[in-house]
Amino acid sequence: MQNVEMLLIDANKLFREGLKKLLDGSSFVISDEADSMAEGLVRLEAGMKPKIALVEFDAGSDDITVLQQMREKHADLKLVVLAASTRNIHNLARCFEAGADAYLLKNISPDALKQSLKLVLLGEKVFPTRLAAMLISGQVDTQRPATASPDLEGLSEREIQILRCLLNGHPNKVIAKKLSITEATVKVHLKGVLKKINAANRTQAAIWALNNGLSAENAAIISPRRGAVAHGGGTTPTSASPMEFGSGV
Repeated sequence: MQNVEMLLIDANKLFREGLKKLLDGSSFVISDEADSMAEGLVRLEAGMKPKIALVEFDAGSDDITVLQQMREKHADLKLVVLAASTRNIHNLARCFEAGADAYLLKNISPDALKQSLKLVLLGEKVFPTRLAAMLISGQVDTQRPATASPDLEGLSEREIQILRCLLNGHPNKVIAKKLSITEATVKVHLKGVLKKINAANRTQAAIWALNNGLSAENAAIISPRRGAVAHGGGTTPTSASPMEFGSGV
């Protein structure tokens, strides 16, 4: 594998130096660094062309706006968000909406990080495995509205059930079994949901559901499926996901 140049954006110089040492000897090379998203964008605008940008995300700043600008101006750049926590799922959702290719925890092991970066280069979406269990157990702060979102009122109960299944990462076969309907019926409902909420794919539908107060309730299983990959913090990434990515239904 040829060397992959990366831009590292993080306010903590000690973290930046440590990460460079951890990646030393691998095919992933941090060729430039910045201490803020704004500075990182300036580096990119100056002509730097890394394959991957590792970016620290600060929910309390305008980082999400800069992340969107990076995606809009540099379509081929892989954006990997480095986060300290997954306590608030909406931060993860906002990052993927803005164009992130991965959402990784800073305590990820070196081997898992390298594997995750390889998957990102292959076009996968990567995020923490533990998020699935946290969703089911209610440990994640979903900031659920006290009243139903007006947008939800236009959906049938069955369509809402379909959205909950998407949050659990269920493929159509599992959704059909769970709801006691056929796969063909699942596809019909899913296409209807995507049209109603103006979502292009299952990923956008799942993120829309999260942003409108739905959670992964009554989850029975987390189903392995290719198209989205989760990392387990200190372990090698697996194919279990609370959200299913891809363009199909």
